[in-house]
Amino acid sequence: MRIVIAEDSVLLLDGLTRLLTDEGHEVTGYRTADELVAALGPGASTPDLLVTDVRMPPSHTDEGLRAAIHLRSLHPRLPVLVLSQYVEQRYARELFAGDVRGLGYVLKDRVTDVDELLYAISRVASGGTVIDPEVVAQIMARATRTGLELLTPREQEVMALVAEGRSNSAIAERLVVGLPAVEKHVTSILTKLGLPPDSDDHRRVLAVLRWLEHRPNGES
Repeated sequence: MRIVIAEDSVLLLDGLTRLLTDEGHEVTGYRTADELVAALGPGASTPDLLVTDVRMPPSHTDEGLRAAIHLRSLHPRLPVLVLSQYVEQRYARELFAGDVRGLGYVLKDRVTDVDELLYAISRVASGGTVIDPEVVAQIMARATRTGLELLTPREQEVMALVAEGRSNSAIAERLVVGLPAVEKHVTSILTKLGLPPDSDDHRRVLAVLRWLEHRPNGES
């Protein structure tokens, strides 16, 4: 079997290469996602399996997983086994959104012995699916949490008024509280919703969109 490994850790790449070579496989390794994509781009022959980490150079965030998604779009039958210490939820959901045959996502900490790793490699390469239970748990948790469930009853009141387009001053007047109190509530709301730092207006719009899509307690 021809296996391609994308892993920036020299020790782990060398270890995996030795292990799989001893098992009779032909192994090619790449230490960056760019090298991987260049090697398996349009027109390239498809390996029997791609084993990739998630976090790779240059930013060490999600390059490996994004590369896997891209390569699956070029080679739909390319089996991919993600082997990582991390669950990158957004791209993991995207990876498993379509045909899940020949896909796997296993956490390195969960691979406690060689036989377990070899089983995952064999299963994914043959078209099966292997998903670490912790990966499933984190993806599902992310899918069901919006941040709105963290808001206090008062914060929900404030959020409802923000959704009506009211300014902080108007909200303070409506709730008969001081402006600093409203500003504190709005800041807390934006933090709980996990909205990225940006202009206040932009964050308020994002918060309103989420509120309208996922009103708590069936509000309308």
